Amino acid sequence: MFNQIVSRRNTNSAKWDEIIEKTGNEKLIPLTVADMDFPVAPEIENEVIKVAIHGIYGYTNVSERYLLASKRWIENNYNYSIEKEWIVYSPRVIQAISLYIQNNTRPSDKIMVFTPLYDPIQNAVRVNNRELITSSLLLKNGKYFIDFDDFREKISNGVKMLIMVSPHNPVGRVWDKGELEEIVKICKEFNVLIFSDEVHADFVWDKKFISMAEFFDIYENIIIGMAPSKTFNIPGLEASNIIIKNEKLRNELILYLRQAGIHNPSYFCIPAVCAAYELGDEWLGIAKKVIRDNISYARNFFENELKGFKVIEGEGTYLIWVDYRETGLSEDDLSEIMYEKANVAFSLGSSFGFEGVGFFRINVASPRVLLEEAFGRIKKYL
Repeated sequence: MFNQIVSRRNTNSAKWDEIIEKTGNEKLIPLTVADMDFPVAPEIENEVIKVAIHGIYGYTNVSERYLLASKRWIENNYNYSIEKEWIVYSPRVIQAISLYIQNNTRPSDKIMVFTPLYDPIQNAVRVNNRELITSSLLLKNGKYFIDFDDFREKISNGVKMLIMVSPHNPVGRVWDKGELEEIVKICKEFNVLIFSDEVHADFVWDKKFISMAEFFDIYENIIIGMAPSKTFNIPGLEASNIIIKNEKLRNELILYLRQAGIHNPSYFCIPAVCAAYELGDEWLGIAKKVIRDNISYARNFFENELKGFKVIEGEGTYLIWVDYRETGLSEDDLSEIMYEKANVAFSLGSSFGFEGVGFFRINVASPRVLLEEAFGRIKKYL
């Protein structure tokens, strides 16, 4: 199934149909939106079919099975223990982030992020009329690091909330324990709420993933966002879990969700997630191997078959961050070549912040034959 191209056109796909409709170019291959072009695990598909056949798609609740399956997955894969009561269902992590912004901060309050960064998180701050404070990551010898001097200076100036991502999107860093300890230390000193987006945690390559949840006992103002939807390629079913030990913060999110009219999961969400967490290990293992091979393939292509391109060494995610500054091409030049000549869509580096100028992001969670077609087109014009 990982070598099979399944057409996603005319399915209202945000990855395929939206970009084709926007550009009017039906030849485009999109390597953009961070979902996978792989069919889901058969166990998930079978469970969805089973509940579909039932025929009554009524309101559903989060089940005990769902909570226990989520708890076991966390404990088996992220190496920290939780109580099932700490899990709060939210359709998407970005919704939970927005609800905390809206309710735990005031207009014009300062909220900090590390950039370059996935734009919807930055936009959640802007659209809610809060002041976005950015701390630029430092690129040293092909690897990104936190500038802790800059971070401390800015966060000490009235920042109310830090939104961080690990593995980081788009640069692929998986923050080390020492880095996380320093973040917690500084945020605790200035009483800053930490929201840690960890939706890519199941795609960490050659190191151990350390969750911010390991610091629950040290600092109470920490919230974790994780998403089985990202891991098992079911984002359209809208499933994420917000892990909150602090009872006050947890009860606040439950209230915010109710105030926003978010109550029941979709009919297919709960059975799909249960099937994924209970039966999806084999599928995920194969998917990760395919993705790792694709990452190596992409690195070899950009660095050995083209001139002036360098792939940043990513420690997690199935996203590739490519440095093309040595080519001398502007972003407009590259866009024209990629979109209009090669017919390949990519994510502009500038959309992640000014630090992304000279870079672009591509998603390699696709069948190899699709990448081969896209890279062949790119090579023809570059």
